[in-house]
Amino acid sequence: MSWQSITARDNPHLQRLRKLAQDGGAYRKLGGVWLEGDHLARAAVQRGVRPALALITDVAAADEALRALADAAPKVLVVSPALFKTVSGLESPAQIGFELPLPTQPRIDAGADSVVLDRLQDAGNVGTILRSAAALGFRQVLALKGTAALWSPKVLRAGMGAHFGLSLIEGLAVEDLDALKVPLLATSSHADALLHQAELPSPCAWVMGHEGQGVAEALMRRCALRVGIPQPGGEESLNVASAASICLYESARRRLG
Repeated sequence: MSWQSITARDNPHLQRLRKLAQDGGAYRKLGGVWLEGDHLARAAVQRGVRPALALITDVAAADEALRALADAAPKVLVVSPALFKTVSGLESPAQIGFELPLPTQPRIDAGADSVVLDRLQDAGNVGTILRSAAALGFRQVLALKGTAALWSPKVLRAGMGAHFGLSLIEGLAVEDLDALKVPLLATSSHADALLHQAELPSPCAWVMGHEGQGVAEALMRRCALRVGIPQPGGEESLNVASAASICLYESARRRLG
């Protein structure tokens, strides 16, 4: 591994990292993923991910634990906190970040418990759903075209490390879901049954729809079951990430008996 001190704002490595940090879709063009902060960096390393590059401030490099974390990368760039701030997409930048190679997109696992994301726009919702999926044993997430970029910095931050325990496939068309051999389930105001009363198949794929429009009609027609979530408090609807957590928990609870 090599450590290199960088002082020039226009250094090519820093220019690349700025694009990855500040443009949510840049990873698709550049083939790299920006992780900012020691929590995400540790989550990646603990899952066996080897970063291509570490960026660390000279202040953080004096911390033994952060220095050891940076050593997970074959190349480490050391910058001032002010220069790190020019890369970061955060108001309060962290002191360390990794560039990872963009993971190769896997094929759809036909029989896996899955979550299908239908054009979800909010990065916080998407990341939260990934976190719930990982925690509750839904290891495959399938994102249809129009969904927030799964490997964008905002989704990564909201996912809190969940990405590294999931099989993530994005850019799909509705027809691509034909590869799934498990039933599709969705929440709907025109439900067949309430969630706690319905017979939930296992394995299955829960479909979560656009924040404003819900699940597209063409996709809803493919669902084997539509359920409602009881809301005795009288709210019109739930946030999609909250609804996803409730549905995934109910499936996981029944699996565990």
